[in-house]
Amino acid sequence: MIIRRFADFAAGLSSADLPDSTMHAAKRAVIDWFSSTLRGGLEPPATLLAKAFPDSNGPHGPHKALIYPSGRGADAPTAALINGAAGHTIEFDDIYRDGLYHPAAPVIPAVLAVVQARNLSGDAFLRAVTAGYEVSNRMAVAVNPAHYDFWHTTGTIGTFGAAAGASVALGLDGEGVGHAMANAGTLASGLQQAFRADAMAKPMHTAHAAQTGVILALAAEQGVTGVMDILEGERGFGAAMCTNDKNPSGPDWQAAADALETSFTIERMTFKNHAACGHTHAAIDGVLTIRNEHRLKPDDIGALRIASFQKAVEICGNADPQTIFEAKFSMPYCAAIAMTAGRVRMDAFSEDLLKDQDLRVLMDKVEFTVDEQLTKEFPKRRAAHVAIETTGGETFEHYSPTRKGDPDNPLSDDELADKFIELTEPALGGDGAAILLDALWRLDSARDLVSLPIHAAGAAAQ
Repeated sequence: MIIRRFADFAAGLSSADLPDSTMHAAKRAVIDWFSSTLRGGLEPPATLLAKAFPDSNGPHGPHKALIYPSGRGADAPTAALINGAAGHTIEFDDIYRDGLYHPAAPVIPAVLAVVQARNLSGDAFLRAVTAGYEVSNRMAVAVNPAHYDFWHTTGTIGTFGAAAGASVALGLDGEGVGHAMANAGTLASGLQQAFRADAMAKPMHTAHAAQTGVILALAAEQGVTGVMDILEGERGFGAAMCTNDKNPSGPDWQAAADALETSFTIERMTFKNHAACGHTHAAIDGVLTIRNEHRLKPDDIGALRIASFQKAVEICGNADPQTIFEAKFSMPYCAAIAMTAGRVRMDAFSEDLLKDQDLRVLMDKVEFTVDEQLTKEFPKRRAAHVAIETTGGETFEHYSPTRKGDPDNPLSDDELADKFIELTEPALGGDGAAILLDALWRLDSARDLVSLPIHAAGAAAQ
């Protein structure tokens, strides 16, 4: 059974001789997840979920898994649920480009909850995170692009990754990990309609995936079994959710499993440099490059033309966003704010900016179209052509073949650290953010993860 191949590989990572580069990459993934989670934990739906599940015995009681940024204790499934939502709320979490997938938001909170509840080490944590990433990243590549027509890969494949990572953290063998992953196949969900309108449903996908992963791992530990041909079976996951005219034969699970031994995908993650949907990033990079090279101001813009792949236009073509959520999925908004502010970070999205008439005038000058060649290259390449015509009659063009933060144009460790400090200061304060960052770079030597130096500042506590 294919699922056993994924499971055996994942289980083996608990004791494998992992390269230093892989362990370092896992730390980078965890640091980036904490930056999104500690900021996202200050906002709905995480704050509302914390109210919905208030029971707690505190961080040093029998429920040792922690909810962030407050540090309140909870049972492992509840902590995974709330932290899973927090990590995907501000649209700043990592991406596995080839799989149309954000692994951190479902995988890391599931593994962290189990590791904290069982008082396991930082080394065990990083190994289990790596296991969750490796199997789910490969599965995400196998199911797409067909799966992405209707399904949110992060909610669906993320359930497999969370189950695998949590099971490895529990020390399950290949059979145990396999049963947890098999049951993930029948519980995985997440429809793309959830992020076509302003709602809290999209981060609830990652919340569900993380929590379900923990529940399935704990169930497998006690002997609960799953259907082991859930991936390739006649009425299984592949046939039901990953087959259409783009891929009539369904996923090539064999190829995905064969690829497990070739390299570590966690070393090729995209870490976002802009606080918006990843489909906007190549265009934002192009706008910023032209703006900075030619010292353009908003008043200089006569027309701003962007051509990118079809999914970018389909998902981010909203020319009249009315909410902050919609703005993060609006190429006209993101391009206009990039030109106006010179960056697209958290401060680029506010109610005041949504109503700013000068910004609206600039948005109306943005033309966003599909480029057929870039569509053919998607998802392996996320590119964009940008052309700006000035009011003075000049035209400046830029082709972004990739995005800043992609593995072929990565954020350095220092850039990743700067992003972490920027995002976590509201929750932890400047000193608190720096202290936590230092601890996260040394995770492989941490004796436990309950005592990570995370102390919510003032009103940040949930």
